[in-house]
Amino acid sequence: MAARAWFTEVGVALGHLWQRSLQLRVAVSTITLSLIVLTILGLVLTDQITNRMLDTKINAAVEEMARARNAVHSQLVGVGTHDTSSSLTQARNELTSGGSPQTGVAGSYDVALAMVDIGQREVSAGPIQDVPDELRKFVRRGQVSRQFATISDSNGYHGPALIIGSPSIEIPTLETYLIFPLASEQRTLSLMRGTMLIGGIVLLVLLAAITALVTRQVVLPIRSAARIAGRFADGRLKERMLVRGEDDMARLAQAFNEMAESLSNQITQLEEFGNLQRRFTSDVSHELRTPLTTVRMAADLIHGSSDDLDPALARSAELLVNELDRFEGLLNDLLEISRHDAGVAELQVESLDVRMCARAAISTVRHLAKDAGVEVVIDLPEDPLVAEVDPRRVERVLRNLLANAIDHSEGKPVLIRMRGDLDANAVSVVVRDQGVGLRPGEEKLVFNRFWRSDPSRMRRSGGTGLGLSISVEDANLHEGRLEAWGEVGVGASFRLTLPLVRGKKLGASPLPLEPMRRQVRQVELGVVPNATEPDNAPGVVATAAGNGSSGAAAAPTEAAAQLNNSTTQAGTAAPKAGATASSAGAEAGSAGADAASESGDVPS
Repeated sequence: MAARAWFTEVGVALGHLWQRSLQLRVAVSTITLSLIVLTILGLVLTDQITNRMLDTKINAAVEEMARARNAVHSQLVGVGTHDTSSSLTQARNELTSGGSPQTGVAGSYDVALAMVDIGQREVSAGPIQDVPDELRKFVRRGQVSRQFATISDSNGYHGPALIIGSPSIEIPTLETYLIFPLASEQRTLSLMRGTMLIGGIVLLVLLAAITALVTRQVVLPIRSAARIAGRFADGRLKERMLVRGEDDMARLAQAFNEMAESLSNQITQLEEFGNLQRRFTSDVSHELRTPLTTVRMAADLIHGSSDDLDPALARSAELLVNELDRFEGLLNDLLEISRHDAGVAELQVESLDVRMCARAAISTVRHLAKDAGVEVVIDLPEDPLVAEVDPRRVERVLRNLLANAIDHSEGKPVLIRMRGDLDANAVSVVVRDQGVGLRPGEEKLVFNRFWRSDPSRMRRSGGTGLGLSISVEDANLHEGRLEAWGEVGVGASFRLTLPLVRGKKLGASPLPLEPMRRQVRQVELGVVPNATEPDNAPGVVATAAGNGSSGAAAAPTEAAAQLNNSTTQAGTAAPKAGATASSAGAEAGSAGADAASESGDVPS
């Protein structure tokens, strides 16, 4: 296991080096291709040289066989068949100079003779056992044949040899074989292969050195450009490449310097413009506070005496106070945006129960829900959900989401749900409405400043158009995320996900962003949805802002049923499905209302 781990670590390191080093990839590729070319070239040359040597050997052996056959005939013609063995031995001795291997134009060779005597017995002289049986069969058929075989002679040689055999016309049963050891040819081939191997290695080393040198000349300017580009990206706008010569790399360096100069000028201009804009926003916001305070004092004084004024003047005083409230909110939002733009916004982190932020936000928007006649369905965990957050910013985000949901709910219930996941280090809050929804692509635009999906719509919350922009900045400041989903005619859903512990990785959100619709199919099949489903979870409390505690039980039932119907059905479901879903939602709403009334979670 240790060896496997070591090899794995080395493999990963080499992989990273391969991915990062252009010079290494070029050098290795060049050496690999050169090695393939040299190997193919060596095999072709070796094959050609071997074939030429063997062809030369075979031709010389055939000539030597012709002379040896004539010599054997001259020795055996006229000799009686009563002493065949001695005649063959004498003939062999004449060819081999006393039994020793003979040297001719084809090199040294040995002779083996075989013949059938008058008693139909085979008589042989020389190493006839080294001759393969296949070769002897061809010779007995009257064919001059040759074959390569492995032999072991009396001189200690063991290796390949060329054996050529020839029949005799004058003596039908005579077989003459010449055995040519290939020791010299083998040494020649070994020497040639060794020379080619050494030459190939030297050539590969030279090619590697040349490739590294040539690649270095190209890679060094690229590395310099990458290093200077990294410094430029870090904010060192004065970094430039050194221009040398007039080649391609020099033109690249010159073009890079021109680009860097242009970007530097544009960045400087944008920074100056951004600083001016932020300073202008901050200065205007601060300067407007003094006249705003004066106007508010006068407006409050007039509004305080509205009972003594004409009804038209009293209404004007009321409108003046409301618009001053909106104006003051706009100034506060502008100041907050300017802090985020300047990068000076800071978190006042506390470890607290996030449910407190949700309850505070719900209490703040209670009057908006009352004016709009909108029911707010609350689904909070029963146990405390402690996280390290800035309560003021989290409450502001939830307040903005709830206010937007009430504005666009078209009088239908609004749901706020919270869940946490310790393993994912995440807490999620989903605010969902069933109003006009969002068109495709607007889930990204909704966080832009002063953006509105329908400018002609009347706003009840008196918003400034900066609420969602500030909310997404607050989420990013917490190292979390704020996401949106919407569908025309179905509604919109916003999900805030924050880490429970700051500094740890934020995992997946515990709550889905889009509404769950699989219950529609279950109802159509006659299956009652499980009471543990998110839309039917126990503890859901529907609160109608402005209603007394006596009406909190009936209103939650209707609100939960409406929300369950619209959430689980995308459009109009079958009558049976709608009735079943409404019944399940009513039971969940009633249970949640009872639980909430006991714990005091129902705002009055």
